[in-house]
Amino acid sequence: MNYDKFRYEQKKKQQEAKKKQTTVETKEIKFRPKTEEHDLNFKIKNIKKFLGQRNKVKITMRFRGREIVYSQSIGLEAMNKIAEALKEDAIILQPPKMEGRQLVMFVGPK
Repeated sequence: MNYDKFRYEQKKKQQEAKKKQTTVETKEIKFRPKTEEHDLNFKIKNIKKFLGQRNKVKITMRFRGREIVYSQSIGLEAMNKIAEALKEDAIILQPPKMEGRQLVMFVGPK
C-alpha cells in the first residue's frame, strides 16, 4: 500500500469525525434579586432556547451592596422558581451555591 494514500485516507477519516463532533457551550444568564416577574419569565424563555440548542446554562444571581443579606431567602426562592420552571426541559447539574457575592446554578439539556 502506498504511504501517501494511507495518509490521505487517515486525514479524510479525521475530517469526517470532526464533522460529526458536537461542541457544548456554556451560556450564562445573569439577574439580580430585584428582577421583576416579567423579566424573570423572559430570561427563563432564553434559558429554554439555549437548552434547545443543546447548550449548558450557568444561571447567576449577583448581589450588590446590602442585598447579600437576602442571599439565602430571596435568592434561593428565585433559583428554586427557575428550577421549577425548567424541570421539564433541563437537568440541574449543580444546585444553587454561593460563590463570593453570586449565587450560581448550572443546568443542562435533558
